[in-house]
Amino acid sequence: MGVFARLGRTVTRRPRSLLVLWILLAIGAGGAAMTPVLGDPLFAKLETGDPGVPGSQSMQVQELLADAGDGASTTILVDDVDLADAGTRADLEAVLAPAREDLAAIDGVAQVVDPLLAPDPTADPALAVLVSTQGDAFVLRVTLEPGLAGDSLADAEDAVEDRLRTLAQDVTADGAAGSATVSNTSIIVSAVNHQMERDLIRGELVALPIALLVMVVVFGGALAAGMPIVGAIASILSGLGAIMALSYVMELDSVVINVVTVLGLGLSIDYGLLVVSRFREELRRLVDEVERMETAGIPVGRRRRGGRRRDPLVVQAVETTVATAGRTVFFSALTIAISVLGLAAFPADLLKALGVAGALVVVLALATALTLVPALLMLSGRRFLRPSILSRVPGLRAVVGKLGDVAPDIGVFSRLTSLVQKRPLLTMLGAIAALVVMASPLLGLQLRNSGIDMLPRGSEQQRYLETLGEEFPAVGGADVFVVATDAPDEAALATTTEQLAALDGVASVDPAADLGDGQVLLGLRLDVEDAGGAEAVAVVNDARALDPSLLVGGQAAGQVDFGQSLIDGLPVAAGLVIAATFVLLFLMTGSVLVPLKALVTNLLSIAASLGVTTWVFQEGHLSGLLRFESVGGVESYIVAVVVAFGFGLAMDYEVFLLSRVKELYDGGASNDDAVRLGLQRSGRIITSAALVIIVVFAGFATSSLLPIKQAGFALALAVALDATLVRMLLVPATMTVLGDANWWAPRWLRPIARRLSLQH
Repeated sequence: MGVFARLGRTVTRRPRSLLVLWILLAIGAGGAAMTPVLGDPLFAKLETGDPGVPGSQSMQVQELLADAGDGASTTILVDDVDLADAGTRADLEAVLAPAREDLAAIDGVAQVVDPLLAPDPTADPALAVLVSTQGDAFVLRVTLEPGLAGDSLADAEDAVEDRLRTLAQDVTADGAAGSATVSNTSIIVSAVNHQMERDLIRGELVALPIALLVMVVVFGGALAAGMPIVGAIASILSGLGAIMALSYVMELDSVVINVVTVLGLGLSIDYGLLVVSRFREELRRLVDEVERMETAGIPVGRRRRGGRRRDPLVVQAVETTVATAGRTVFFSALTIAISVLGLAAFPADLLKALGVAGALVVVLALATALTLVPALLMLSGRRFLRPSILSRVPGLRAVVGKLGDVAPDIGVFSRLTSLVQKRPLLTMLGAIAALVVMASPLLGLQLRNSGIDMLPRGSEQQRYLETLGEEFPAVGGADVFVVATDAPDEAALATTTEQLAALDGVASVDPAADLGDGQVLLGLRLDVEDAGGAEAVAVVNDARALDPSLLVGGQAAGQVDFGQSLIDGLPVAAGLVIAATFVLLFLMTGSVLVPLKALVTNLLSIAASLGVTTWVFQEGHLSGLLRFESVGGVESYIVAVVVAFGFGLAMDYEVFLLSRVKELYDGGASNDDAVRLGLQRSGRIITSAALVIIVVFAGFATSSLLPIKQAGFALALAVALDATLVRMLLVPATMTVLGDANWWAPRWLRPIARRLSLQH
């Protein structure tokens, strides 16, 4: 008895135990992650910022600035205020004076500074920078003592924040100012995490009901449709618990939760859809066979009723489902897990976290599909064969079951395949040409690192940062940071400063600042509209070319380093994914050409989806419809995520199709017949699964955070292209062109495929 047959038998013997186990696991893991029962909840443990690369120049500069800088600071931006009016200044001073005293008395506060400390702040450069260029806003800054950490830092920040919020109410209550905003790094991170949490909940509230509705129509009833949803909920809650555990051993960015949860939700529904459909097919086949035998007068054992005795036909249907569809799900999930885990080969911590967390969630989706969903099927029994209420509703009768359920041997997909097989070479070349055209915008791709810029447009903290950057240039700091590390003397430092100032795009160079240990900081202020655009990137490259001993940091430098890290990690990541995918598909099909064909077609599909994503988000097309403002590029880590996740999902549908085609081919059908009938039998499942997962990703494309919006859009598009243009046209065309050669393998490899295929 094979592995999956034994698993199916175990499920049929203990369905209630498995159900209780999953309920306890989901509640326990989800509760631990979303509540403070074990300390800080998951979202409170997340980080937000530029996706840095350990050891890179930009990260070294960031660490040097953090070590040499003052203590953490909290500011309040008072806007829409007339500082030239004596009465307004008197009103402000009346509330500022006691606030300064209260703030200075807080343990851990080193300095409290605002421009109203002097009658004429413009006479003092240190105070003048705290007044906006328009003269209608000012900043009060509270700096903590260097070296504060842990509870001492948290207590001091909380006390300062509370007092500044009271001050904000005071300055706006009497009309002295129009608005006042309190901000620091912790507040900004909290704002991003809170928005992530809101988008996660909203995305699931949008995706789950629509997905359920789609599956109700697909299956013709709520019972069958609800089982993949139950599996998805269990997978998500368990996945959050797994990510919570992961947060204790590695730093996690807030984006990890949204991206990984979307993947788990989509895959759980996909796998549940496949398992439930195969169960209905097997159960209906068995019942029809028994009825034919009874009609022919052949004795058939009656199923026993009462107690906990099992229906033998249901038992057999569940065991067959796990042995067949379970094997397909296993190969699919293993392929996706390896594809996602390939992200861990990149140097960036964010990608490592996405890879490990993603692989964990895929494994949990696999576990629910192989145990929880079959257990629910076992407990539901023959209820699946009863006519649905929807089939009695006029207008829905023709729709119900058109996508899922048991497919006839002749239908839309078999007819479409027949048309493709009449001109397979022309269809193949046409599909490839269409994908290449869609992929062409990738030639102009610009990678971006948003960091805190990913705050939703119009949010309080985003307006604060925008105002600070536009009206307080000295407070905002330089655009590019250059650190001379070899203890330059005055002459060498003057030469370096002149060389940097002469670079195209550099407006000015800040005075040198001593960082200690012979290291000197030079801040470059750029004459560019976008500090993360192509012109800023050119300045970074030019500065690094001046002298290899210079360390260059800042937003644009971080983008350069992250892009280089993708190039550096690509050989290992791509090699791992390609090798693993090839081996898994070889073991499943016994062919070496089918895996090669799958790799090429899937890479074309991913390139096309990224090309369209570049066209939309970098060039600003459809910005009104999708409600976003173009930042002139695509988030750097989103490109890596779409390649890894999109490739895995593409292999998901490849496995769905190939498993049926191979099953038919091994059963004696010709290659063309196997392709045509295999697509007919799997086409409904692929289409239904794709439709559901597109809904899931589209729900997250409504996110207020641009990187999540880009990921949702790109992955939804990747699935749509793969389930239509690739899976329905390109794959049957190429398999028809190859003919029986599809299944060729060297003679010495064939015993290996039979021995390790997990079929028996």
